Amino acid sequence: MSYDGRVVKYLTSKDYALKRDEVINARWIFRKSLRVAGVLTGAFVGCMAIDMNIKSANSNHTFGSLVNHYFATTILKGIGHFQEKRLQYDCYKATSVQEKILLQRLRANAATDYGKDHKFSEIKSAEMFRKSHPLTRYAHFQPYITRLHQGEQNVLTKDSPVILAVTSGTSGHSKLIPMIKKQQTNFMLQGVAVSYSVMRGKVPSTRNLQKDMKIMFTPKWQTSPANIPVGPNSSSPTTSKHMLAFYSTPKAGFEIPTEPEALYVHLLFALKDKKLGMIEANFASLVHTAFVALELNWRQLIDDIEYGRVNPDLNISEDIREKLNSLMEPDTARARMLKKEFEKGFDRIAKRIWPLLKIVVCVDTGTFELYGKELRQKYCNGVCLYSPLYAATEGLLGVNCDPWNKNRTYLLHPRSMFYEFIPIADTDKEQPETLLMGEVEQGGVYEMVISTVSGLWRYRFGDVVKIVDFNGQCPIVEFMYRQGQLLNVHGEKISEDVFYKTLVDTVSSWPNVSLVDYCCAESIMASEADRKGSAPYYMVFLELSEEKAGTLGTKQMCMLDQNLQESSYPYKSFRQKRGIGPMVIYVVKPGSFQELRKFMLENTTATANQFKVPRVLKRKDAVSFMIERSLCCYRT
Repeated sequence: MSYDGRVVKYLTSKDYALKRDEVINARWIFRKSLRVAGVLTGAFVGCMAIDMNIKSANSNHTFGSLVNHYFATTILKGIGHFQEKRLQYDCYKATSVQEKILLQRLRANAATDYGKDHKFSEIKSAEMFRKSHPLTRYAHFQPYITRLHQGEQNVLTKDSPVILAVTSGTSGHSKLIPMIKKQQTNFMLQGVAVSYSVMRGKVPSTRNLQKDMKIMFTPKWQTSPANIPVGPNSSSPTTSKHMLAFYSTPKAGFEIPTEPEALYVHLLFALKDKKLGMIEANFASLVHTAFVALELNWRQLIDDIEYGRVNPDLNISEDIREKLNSLMEPDTARARMLKKEFEKGFDRIAKRIWPLLKIVVCVDTGTFELYGKELRQKYCNGVCLYSPLYAATEGLLGVNCDPWNKNRTYLLHPRSMFYEFIPIADTDKEQPETLLMGEVEQGGVYEMVISTVSGLWRYRFGDVVKIVDFNGQCPIVEFMYRQGQLLNVHGEKISEDVFYKTLVDTVSSWPNVSLVDYCCAESIMASEADRKGSAPYYMVFLELSEEKAGTLGTKQMCMLDQNLQESSYPYKSFRQKRGIGPMVIYVVKPGSFQELRKFMLENTTATANQFKVPRVLKRKDAVSFMIERSLCCYRT
């Protein structure tokens, strides 16, 4: 029928019954779907809860941090497994992978100013690249990097840098190394994720949800005129926000700007957690510094745990103190247990105060080898030390695929950089012939040359490696040394050249004395009785022309430390943050270096024809020998 121009259709009883059945069926299907979804969701949540219960060691997690930790580790595990399998597959075609990534990056940057200057668009092979592009050092790139610093676009790479990383190269002077976003991503996927997968595979006990004492500090950032961050590119609280659920230190602890106070808080909250599973830092020297600080401050730390508060005398802001204190509760039993263990001494202390500690993750190769050795022999005896990555400011180079091997070796990652190798006999040449991955020999020692995703092409960055094995076509290397490097207690890398020039300039300003000889040592080489404070520092031994030099005042000696800060930005930064302690200068008796020469000849395999005064002492007995011959000691 028609009603107001609308047609109304009447349902018959049959139509009504059919519609009713359809509605009933839809409701039934909907209810069943909800039940199935509920069962599946319940099963998933149940499995997740069981998995979390199995993996968790009841550490100081809240429910929220436990769930965050679980999902973060699950995602990282999946990514790491995929990336590790990809790496192993790539090893067997490393030569072709290397050429592929090189040509891709050349094509991507052909329209940049640098690409036009070096005719990237005409390069069709790795061999053509080596023939047409010279080997380079930092000075080659400096004009381009200066333009980047001022804000110019499309200079070295089509992508703008996200950071200008400050470093000291073989010359020891501060350098700015550009880094684009893709380099950060590659480091995470090809380095961190792969090493995480290796760790879980080779050290199965790390498959847990225990917390990790991550020893890292908030860096002091600068900005370029173009607002590009200028500073270190190593992990820091600002770049690791998504990982904070992993760590025993609360967020407020990472906001502390000075290193001694931040380290105290790292130790305090780690000590609170009797189920701590891992200790992690960029370098072994940082872990060593933490244990030295623990040895000096354990009584105060125990008091804080017993009374449930942060040391009232600790130099931190009231806002941070309030946040930290809100997370503290008195724990007399834990304080009593810790006191009992500390009073026994500090051999194997890590395993005694954290019985479930599985691994210590830090770089302990090169200049950090001494610190790793002392950790293994003393503080962390009985705990696996894993040096996961071979990396530099310029980017990721290799991954350590065997955590248990004390001879640290690294599988070069064929997708991270394009690698070339200069035989060690040819490193003095400006433009020597280079070898590719498939041309190096096992047992050979080479200076490495890299071409990076961030625009450093055929760059001689100074690392010398030994080829110890191969995985397919991909070399496995042992880091030998970085050319020109002298002192490195915190990643600052002071070269012999810079230190010597600074020393000569400083001594020349002192009245009535001249420099006869000198050598240095890192504080780890001193006996425990001779160490001055917990932060690592430089020890400098000076023989001066006049014995009355022993009457020089602290003011003159402080000039050396101050001048070195002006010569090296990283050293200045760490000194300001108190990550590196004041330099300790010993003025030794006349003739001490002659006696040192005799001592070294009698106690080493060196011969008189080849002996040179060691500018950095690497033997504890030699350091003690020089301390015993000091006329006076100054802490700058």
